[in-house]
Formats: sequence, structure tokens, C-alpha cells
Amino acid sequence: MNNPLLRLFRSKIYTALIMLLILICIGIIGYKFISGYEWIDAVYMTVITITTVGFAEVNPLDTQSKIFTIFLILASVVIVGYAISIITEYILSRNNFEDIKQRKMQKEIEAMSGHIIICGFGRNGKQAAKKLQDYKKPFVIIERDKDIIERLQEDGIPYVFGNANEDETLLQAGIDRASTLISALPSDADNLFVVLSARQIKKELCIISRASQETSYNKLKLAGANNVILPDKIGGDHMASLVVIPDLVEFIDNLGIVGERNINIEEVKVEQLYNTVSVKTIRELDLRKKTGCTVIGFKDENGEYIVNPEADTRLVPGSKIIVLGRPEQIDRLNSKFNIEQDT
Repeated sequence: MNNPLLRLFRSKIYTALIMLLILICIGIIGYKFISGYEWIDAVYMTVITITTVGFAEVNPLDTQSKIFTIFLILASVVIVGYAISIITEYILSRNNFEDIKQRKMQKEIEAMSGHIIICGFGRNGKQAAKKLQDYKKPFVIIERDKDIIERLQEDGIPYVFGNANEDETLLQAGIDRASTLISALPSDADNLFVVLSARQIKKELCIISRASQETSYNKLKLAGANNVILPDKIGGDHMASLVVIPDLVEFIDNLGIVGERNINIEEVKVEQLYNTVSVKTIRELDLRKKTGCTVIGFKDENGEYIVNPEADTRLVPGSKIIVLGRPEQIDRLNSKFNIEQDT
């Protein structure tokens, strides 16, 4: 934790433990050389004196040993009492701090709308989160691994601690206000259950699921997933493509997002580009001249794609275009049409 209060408590705990260790050493050495005990007897006497358990002495104590014992008891009452109070206060403060952080995180999630929910923060979930961060898309992670949750806390990533299979957890993540759910759990059975639960809660939700086995593909589609991704199949196809068409694959890879300043391909709703009351064509919009970006794809209002559309293609309401450009050209497009404010 990076909280200064908790760091202060930890430093006090270390101080109390060091003082307690010094007290034990003083007790052992004192009983060894003042009372003439053997080392093991000196350790025994020190422990029963500090803990005040009240067992009998190893040997009767002389005057010097009694005075030393009185000092040891008084010192131990103060130091042990201090250590116990600090440790107790630390535990209570830590729990309170965790509760405060959780409530603050939940308020942040409740303020979200149109966000993406990622179930599972393994390899696939982490890559999905990175891509969404590059695009500045709001998202929430659902994860039940406490170690991963601590890392999400440190990175300031919105999260819900719990099982994505449970409806309550999905509702905590704001599924009723979300636009998309990505189920990236390692088990196909868990992904299937999440897809079923999510589709039952929100009929119009876009659901993307991971699958390990090809036999799970149709089951997940039947359960309500809009898209099912097979990472192993994609990886194998990609490696084979690097053998068959290496230069083309390398070029396509360079179109992907590597960092915030490397976005060079964008999907844009036509409503973000102009007033669609009067329909324009790609030629009339003239994005190439205005921003330097090139239209390489078109998706009509029915979801049909056209690669390298004609200049006379009508940009009707509900359609989208896919544009290609250098990062600075994409920035110019977003700035000119205020696209970043809409996304």
C-alpha cells in the first residue's frame, strides 16, 4: 500500500518489535550474569517474566536478581503493551482503509456508463485492458485473485473483487450500464456461465468470450456471445502467416496499437463526422485532404463490411468508416471532429 498512514504504522511496528527484541536480550544477559543462570534457564526466566505467566523461578532470586526482575517486568509491561496497541491499531486502520478504498472504487464504477467489463485479468484479460487503455476506453476488471487485486489497486485500475459467475458481481461492475463484456476466464465452462448470466441480465449487451477448445465455440455462440475468440488458433494462424506472407503480416502488425502515440487505425461513426440529415459520400467528406487519413473500410447500417470502398459510397446514418493514418493524422482527425470527447 502507498498510504502514508499505513507506512507510519508499519514503521511504529518495526520500532516496537526492535524494542521488544532488545528487552529480551537484556533479560537473557541479565539473568545469565546477575543471577548466574545457564543460557537456557536465562531464556526461560526472561520469557516467563516478560509474558507474566507466573511460573516458578528456576532458582530462588537474590536481592540483585529481584531488582532486575522488577525492572524487566515494568519495562515489558510498557513495551509489550505499546507493541500490542500499535499492531491492533494497524490492523483496524488497514481494514478501515481497505473499506474506504473499496467504497471509493465502487462509487467510481457506479458513475460509469457505456463502459467495458473484463472478466478475468490473466494473459488475455491483461492484453484486452492494455488495448482499451490505449484507446482511452473506460473499463472495469472482475477478478477473484487477491494478489491481482492488490496490483490493480496500486495501478489505480477500476475493479470488482468477486466471482464473475455471480449475478451480484456483474451488477456491482455495472453490467446494466455497460456496453460490452469480455469474458477472458481460463475455463470454457466458466466463460459459458458468464455469457449466459450476462445475456440474461442485459439482452442488448455486446459479449465477447474467450474459448480454449474449438468445441466450445458453438456453445458460447448459442449461449449469447456475439464473438468468440480462440487465442491458440489465432496464434497458430499468425505464426503460419509469418512463413507464407511475412512482409504483409509485419505491416498489419504495425497497424496495431503499441502505445498511446501509435494509434494509426480508427473506426468512426459517421454521425461523429457530419450532420447526417443531408447524406454525404466519402468523396464529399474528403477526409484525406482535411486530416491526411485514408478511408480503407466501410460498415453499413446493416453491419455489412466493404473493403476499400468507392469514393461515391454514401455515408448513411448508422454506418461507420475505418480510417488509416499516421499517429499525428489520427490525432488531427480526432481533434477536428472532437471524436475523443465522444469516446
